[in-house]
Amino acid sequence: MEWTTTLRGFDEAFQAGGKPRDHYSPVIDSLGRLTKQKIKQREDLVGLALRNQGITFNVYSDQEGEEKVFPFDFVPRIIPGFEWKKLEEGLIQRVTALNLFLQDIYTEQNILKEGVIPYDLIYTRGEFRRELLGITPPGGVFTHVVGTDLIRDDNGDYLVLEDNCRCPSGVSYVVENRQLMQRTFPELFTKYKVAPVRNYPDMLLEALEHSGHSFGPRGRVVVLTPGRANSAYFEHSFLAREMGALLVEGPDLIVEDNIVFVRTTEGRHRVDVIYRRIDDPFLDPLVFLRDSILGVPGIISAYRAGNVAIANAPGAGVADDKAVYPFIPDAIKFYMDEEPIIGQVPTYMGLRPDDLKYILDHLDELVVKTTDGAGGYGMLMGPMSTKEEQEEFRKQIVDDPGHYIAQPLIQLSAHPTYLDAEYKARRVDLRPFALYGDRVKVLPGGLTRVALREGSYVVNSSQGGGSKDTWVLEDE
Repeated sequence: MEWTTTLRGFDEAFQAGGKPRDHYSPVIDSLGRLTKQKIKQREDLVGLALRNQGITFNVYSDQEGEEKVFPFDFVPRIIPGFEWKKLEEGLIQRVTALNLFLQDIYTEQNILKEGVIPYDLIYTRGEFRRELLGITPPGGVFTHVVGTDLIRDDNGDYLVLEDNCRCPSGVSYVVENRQLMQRTFPELFTKYKVAPVRNYPDMLLEALEHSGHSFGPRGRVVVLTPGRANSAYFEHSFLAREMGALLVEGPDLIVEDNIVFVRTTEGRHRVDVIYRRIDDPFLDPLVFLRDSILGVPGIISAYRAGNVAIANAPGAGVADDKAVYPFIPDAIKFYMDEEPIIGQVPTYMGLRPDDLKYILDHLDELVVKTTDGAGGYGMLMGPMSTKEEQEEFRKQIVDDPGHYIAQPLIQLSAHPTYLDAEYKARRVDLRPFALYGDRVKVLPGGLTRVALREGSYVVNSSQGGGSKDTWVLEDE
């Protein structure tokens, strides 16, 4: 069976000329020996397992219904151990700096006082919560869970595309993808020593409990979900079950005397750590959105009093605002006196006059994003856009330049993907997950997202992308 390797950019599995990279050869050989019929049988088993376990996500653009089985491709993404080691070091450095940045801007604001980042940039960000100024969370950790999106440039160098410091999702698929692969394609593992990912819930619980240590040796942890209608509800329930934590909704919690309690059939119990999977505005109707029915009245007062830890900390989202992103390398140097280990994509900011002019003059070449956008929505893919789309964005940018950034189009790396009974090259990114407890730890691997549509650069699951199992090879 032939493998298509025709996309521009770096190819994860094949060298120039079509020869497999050394760490991919065993997988490619094994898959090449499977007939289309045998692959179809195994794909059917994968699909059955996905449906039975309820591994779903919302595809908002789909006219036939929102909830879909999360597409899974069985060709694994493989990362050599030496390559991962550098990535891990870079992610630890970055997450450490993000936490220091958040601690600083909500307390001393030294990075603003010294002019490294402008005051008005931070104070105009929608995710900067002035209500939380002066507050340091229990344990001193703001970013308990961070999902950093990585891409590779034409040379194969990894670049940070964005950070996710609010309620990053997708890690449940990392764990489930591995189990699917081990059940349906066990022979692929025989020639590899792959780092495990099954222990992520234990790692998460350890990080959360660390923030609750001041309340006792093992603080009670709950997972706060918006409910079944949320697109990532499968993940909320999965993580709660695997951690042995209670899965709760807003009405299950009550605040008295700045202490949070959970209602159970056995009575009320104090809650020490809340792993929240709802956004800041919905957390507390007494502080943020008054009409929110998802959160808990008084929860911010309990947090302000130091009586409950919330992960990730309210206000942490300012660290992943796309207008703050260009300053993260400066923050690493400012707080850690180090050069960034992982690079970033060059970024033009609409709030800078020279950058704004460049953006408006090169809309047909750039990827334009709103600073608070997510999920691949609200973007202009310049090289693939029409004149009408460019003019529409031009008007929006001129009206509110500080709300936009622009970047050159990076050719996301290509990876073989099995589609329509053929192996075809499709673009991928990578979202590793870092946890901050007593120190920063990174799960070996992460969520490889793949753009299933031909020619697409959008890998987001909410827009029809799929996922792969990601293998980090352990050193012998």
